[in-house]
Amino acid sequence: MDLKVTDTKKFHNGQEIPLVGLGVWKMRDEKEAIEAIQVAIESGYRAIDTAKVYENEEYVGQAIREAGIAREALTITSKLWNADHGYDETLRAFDTTLKKLQLDYLDLYLIHWPVLAYKDSWRAMERLYNEGLIKSIGVSNFHQHHLENLFTTANEKPVIDQIEIHPLLSQKPLKAYLESQDIVHEAWSPLAQGGELLTNQTLQRIADKYNITIPQVILRWHLNNGSVIIPKSVTPERIRANIDLFGFDLAASDMAEIDALNKDERKGSDPDSEEFLARVWK
Repeated sequence: MDLKVTDTKKFHNGQEIPLVGLGVWKMRDEKEAIEAIQVAIESGYRAIDTAKVYENEEYVGQAIREAGIAREALTITSKLWNADHGYDETLRAFDTTLKKLQLDYLDLYLIHWPVLAYKDSWRAMERLYNEGLIKSIGVSNFHQHHLENLFTTANEKPVIDQIEIHPLLSQKPLKAYLESQDIVHEAWSPLAQGGELLTNQTLQRIADKYNITIPQVILRWHLNNGSVIIPKSVTPERIRANIDLFGFDLAASDMAEIDALNKDERKGSDPDSEEFLARVWK
């Protein structure tokens, strides 16, 4: 598959998102976060993915203001947290996010988890989208049934669903459904949490074959499968390596071997877990 670092994925509303972005989950140290974002931008990243609950929106805003690159060249994503659901609550939460980022608009705003009042929250997001304060609106951690429920009242279809995807959780049925609906799938924790994959012998053999690293193998697997990715790192060498995915390609046999690693094994929470959703609601 012939891909370039400047390639993007087009949303059904005509907007676009870079194939590779920087995730900033757990970057709560100001200096570390700002330096990581600036290294990423210098290395060619043009998308930054944050969220209210990450508690670093201010740092993201400062980093992109100091990066010396036009605002229009960047795709900035944030997310509505679970305690802020509801129509008026969503409007207030978005206003707070925009102020923390010190931006005039957001490129992409997502519902972080499908808790309770997400239909009311979506109506508020549609309003913000129609007012031009958000270029695109989407969801995160939505299963097919959540989306189908949203469709019963939505005027705008989500442009993207950000979900847990990695070789241990390939999510093929959900990805196929998203593609059938012209909704982009984006992988959070694309390398999986805990490092189990980083010592996998199959992945090591493929990495050795191309003289690359295991993370580069996994990230290229995602791109070949049509996913947008947002790997997170604060280490400059890893930040640069995580976007250095375009000077090689994986053979069909390599892709099949990686596909075979799937166990339907989540590292994060299940969006259908009532216990989890109740715990994080307030």
